[in-house]
Amino acid sequence: MDTAPLRGAYDRLLDVAAGPDLGEAADGGWNADQVLAHLLSVDASIAAVALGVVAGSRPTFDNRICLDPWNLNRIIAEHADRADLIDHVRGQAAVLCDIADRLSEEAASVLVPSLLVSHDELVLDQPVPLAGLIDGLAQDHVPRHTQQLLGLRMATGTVPPTGLPGTPVHPGL
Repeated sequence: MDTAPLRGAYDRLLDVAAGPDLGEAADGGWNADQVLAHLLSVDASIAAVALGVVAGSRPTFDNRICLDPWNLNRIIAEHADRADLIDHVRGQAAVLCDIADRLSEEAASVLVPSLLVSHDELVLDQPVPLAGLIDGLAQDHVPRHTQQLLGLRMATGTVPPTGLPGTPVHPGL
């Protein structure tokens, strides 16, 4: 798999996350730490699915634990501060990309039963190729959370960087 787009998406997200003045969401949505914890959970889950496929098992992907407030708070509590969360996200994204870089074409095409929820609404309940789960992070998931973080920056009056897509943001996939 070509993970350059995913690596680039994470570079942009982490640049925004490291910026100053990330406030609280005006709509009561996630703060920056919750977004980062969510990304850690999603990346670890998809990495586990990928490793499961390589091992010959037939794992599933269900993002509900990645949205669970208790789980997000647990992840946040395991880190000293936002810089520590950012470092962990950077490392976890690198692990996921390294795994994806080594997937065979056959493994990348394995259909993974997937359940995705967003805003308490069912978004997807069907098998998705493993490559589709990983590519979806680069094409949609990470850019949406980058926009979400930019929204937190804009709420404090800081001007966001240019060149990022202006897609609507949701609390998480």
